[in-house]
Amino acid sequence: MTKKKAIVIIDGSNFYYKLKELELLHKSLFDYHSFTKHICKSYTVVHKYYCIGKIKAKQEDTKAREMMAKQQSLVTRLQKDGFVIQYGFLLKTDHHFKEKGVDIQMAVDLMRSAYRNEYDVAFLVSSDSDLLPVVKEVQEIGKTVVYVGFAHQSSFALLKNCRESRLLTKADLLPFVSQR
Repeated sequence: MTKKKAIVIIDGSNFYYKLKELELLHKSLFDYHSFTKHICKSYTVVHKYYCIGKIKAKQEDTKAREMMAKQQSLVTRLQKDGFVIQYGFLLKTDHHFKEKGVDIQMAVDLMRSAYRNEYDVAFLVSSDSDLLPVVKEVQEIGKTVVYVGFAHQSSFALLKNCRESRLLTKADLLPFVSQR
């Protein structure tokens, strides 16, 4: 029997902050490759997307340059593990950064791959309810979206509208966190 085809789309910033809320250490060393294999164990993964706002830094901004170097290290590791990196951008407002364009990129990945019939099941690792319209659309054309969220703070809208859901606990995530 042929395994169903799957794609995985990870909202990088959303995932990072959920790990932080769970007080998991060494978030930048999280093993996304093994995590993806775990959540998709009975599927053939055809695409893995990691979506994040790209950090840019001026030469004199030491902190931003450090953040940029860490992000580039993560991106390099993810690319070696077969992830396609999809960038949005960061917009600075009142001394805070806000990610822009990431959810649109995730929606494009879901739609494009659905219309090309590249997958049967999409594993959406994000709690962003802005993705609800695209979730409904791809399911209407016969695809299944599995919401992969966090038990401590799940998205009611995605829980209600995705055909399947997997809520992760701290214990579920510990095997993928470096113990350094």
